[in-house]
Amino acid sequence: MTDVILETRKLTKSFKGFTAVSGVDLQIARGHIHALIGPNGAGKTTCFNLLTKFLAPTSGQILFNGRDITAAAPAQIARMGIIRSFQISAVFPHLTVLQNVRIGLQRALGSSFHFWRSERSLDALNGRAMQLLDEVGLAGFADHVTASLPYGRKRALEIAATLAMEPELMLLDEPTQGMGHEDVHRVTELIAKVSAGRTILMVEHNMSVVAGICDRISVLQRGALLAEGTYDEVSGNPQVMEAYMGSSAVELQGAH
Repeated sequence: MTDVILETRKLTKSFKGFTAVSGVDLQIARGHIHALIGPNGAGKTTCFNLLTKFLAPTSGQILFNGRDITAAAPAQIARMGIIRSFQISAVFPHLTVLQNVRIGLQRALGSSFHFWRSERSLDALNGRAMQLLDEVGLAGFADHVTASLPYGRKRALEIAATLAMEPELMLLDEPTQGMGHEDVHRVTELIAKVSAGRTILMVEHNMSVVAGICDRISVLQRGALLAEGTYDEVSGNPQVMEAYMGSSAVELQGAH
């Protein structure tokens, strides 16, 4: 039997009569890269916000490692090892690349928000921070001010900062959004590389990214689960093709 790290049971979120997520049952297998896809307005980001408790479900359950976390607060969820990124790059623009990763590492020291601590006391974290930067191809940018980085490298830095918090489950929200082809390729390779020994759940519009690295795909439409399976199973599903319509359906089939 598959080892399930995250499960939702009949997960539902309504806003004043509008149901954004409707009775969704998800099972995310440990060690997999699992994609959540669907047309605009399908409920993907709302689903992410429910999983990390930025929104409270109207009904249903969320289980992490078999434990019911439906009532847990966002900070508790993060401490358990569920760490997310956002559609908009969330890094500190006026700190260096190294300092950004070090903030994530400070959590292990119990000094996450001690921005006033002396530089020297944080130097013990530099070795691990450089390892993480090397893992995402940013070791050569350690002393650069983050604001000066191109967009694709900022997303790579965000992944390094996420890894610094030692996630058991990484949630990546549109990791390649707004990128040129070269950056998309670099970040896709990076996600595949850092997935070793980790579990990743991602919302992603780019079907070639999904086709290239995802083990399993769940398709949402109007807040409900429309289909689930491998990329080949999902892309050949007539209901999925109809949901995407036109050019997106062509893209769905031609992404390999």
